[in-house]
Amino acid sequence: MKNENGKILGVIGGMGPAATQLFYRMIIDNTDAHSDQEHLNMIILNHATMPDRTTAIMDGTIDKVLDKLAADAAYLEEGGATCIAIPCNTTHAVMDRLQARVNIPIINMIDETAAYVADLLGAKAPDSSTAPTVGIMATSGNIKMELYQNACIAHGLNPVIPSPEKQETVMGLIYDGVKNGGEVKFSDFEDVAGELEDKGAQRIILGCTELSVIREMFSLTDFYIDAMQILARRSLELCGK
Repeated sequence: MKNENGKILGVIGGMGPAATQLFYRMIIDNTDAHSDQEHLNMIILNHATMPDRTTAIMDGTIDKVLDKLAADAAYLEEGGATCIAIPCNTTHAVMDRLQARVNIPIINMIDETAAYVADLLGAKAPDSSTAPTVGIMATSGNIKMELYQNACIAHGLNPVIPSPEKQETVMGLIYDGVKNGGEVKFSDFEDVAGELEDKGAQRIILGCTELSVIREMFSLTDFYIDAMQILARRSLELCGK
């Protein structure tokens, strides 16, 4: 495949596996194709043993994650990938440093999502007094690093996050629910979403790929902005599909 014509999407997946398989299906479903040969060539690296990103952020070992991501990115580049998608929001804590270690572009899911929401809500310049308000549901590592908060502000949005109590609920949905294969209580999801709406959220960003799985599970409306869906579409655009 390395020597074939056309662009190849490299994917660093496995974070988690359920989210990666959903991302692959998003790619297929959003491709304008009428035969096998019209679909996108991909190299999917399902690195399920990657250390947990939130844990690494919290205990200060994120550089070990960076080294593993860089090795995966180099593997994909050597295999012929022309760009890379990482369907894991929290890995973007090291995105700038990771991009510096490879020669092909890595799609920044967080920046792409913030830009999409800003366009959708008609956001103007940063620091505008009329900035649209957007809620963020993500891992505690993502929230701590202010990944979505900073991206939203840069794109003229006013970000709001869950209270500490409701953030624990989000983590339960992600880890005890999707990652653990346990029960996902929609009432818990609604509790968090309701709090963000009470804070003025005009849309809610699902900034964890396990939340993308929950979006599909409960057929959520477009009020919930699925970052992984945006990543899939942007991947196809960059690869001409």
